[in-house]
Amino acid sequence: MVGGMIILRIALLAALVASIAVPLSAQNRPLPYRIAETGREYRSLADAVSRIGNGNGTIEVQPGTWRDCVVQEAGNITYRAITPGSAIFDGGVCEGKATLVLRGRSARVEGLIFQNIAVPDENGAGIRLERGDLNVVNSLFRDSQQGILSAIDRNSRIVIDKSTFSGLGLCASDCAHSLYIGDYGSLTVTRSRFERGQGGHYVKSRAAQVSITDSSFDDSNGNGSNYMIDLPGGASGEITRNIFVQGQAKENWSAFIAIAAEGRSYSSAGLQIFDNSASLAPGVVRDTWFVANWSRDAIALGDNRLGKGLSPYDQR
Repeated sequence: MVGGMIILRIALLAALVASIAVPLSAQNRPLPYRIAETGREYRSLADAVSRIGNGNGTIEVQPGTWRDCVVQEAGNITYRAITPGSAIFDGGVCEGKATLVLRGRSARVEGLIFQNIAVPDENGAGIRLERGDLNVVNSLFRDSQQGILSAIDRNSRIVIDKSTFSGLGLCASDCAHSLYIGDYGSLTVTRSRFERGQGGHYVKSRAAQVSITDSSFDDSNGNGSNYMIDLPGGASGEITRNIFVQGQAKENWSAFIAIAAEGRSYSSAGLQIFDNSASLAPGVVRDTWFVANWSRDAIALGDNRLGKGLSPYDQR
């Protein structure tokens, strides 16, 4: 009987120690992902996306660093940080492509950070958009091969607002870019920042229609970067009210904005480029062009504030 009591006491003591060893905060910590509409929590992003399926839903991401990824096959899904800037996706890759591989009807990304994303084919991205509309708001893409990379969907649109692309791109066997948009219906970029490019272009877009406004392109600390904006097949729309600074360590410094350098897929007639500010970084001395146009379409080049060494326009 005495032996049995001793064993019981030992068991109770072990249970007490175990409960103390797991802090109360950890015991009550929420799972990383919650569907806002139902309040249900999920341990993996894939489980949450699967639950929404072909419907509509918002996945709230808890603060923390998550090495997760997901493929969205259907539906309209919002991926939202509960506290903007506190939810970090670090290095997670699905299908050898990206953290978020999107081919549903639409996706919206709010307040998230994507970092340290690399894959063997050098196209690792925070977001790989393969189909559908995409809205990105107040998000950060940094220190990866690419920020956002898209496929072709001429019937859909991409909108990026108040977001930052930093330390992206490379040119090894091929070039990756901070933002690389395929043949999409339209691309809209507003109030966003591009900086510290590590190769390729800051924005490369094959979309038929572009609107890039009220944004900054700071190449002062770039390394092996190329154009600020490259519209390789031409485009209509506007590039207005932006600030451009070209740094010293360029792979190609011949122009800030390039139009139809790879052929004329779309007319650039009437493309509006005005009210921008462009200059060389302090200590950089060279002659370069603000706009280089291979399309031979007559673009609407208005007044732009150009620093020393910049000429407004070159018809290639």
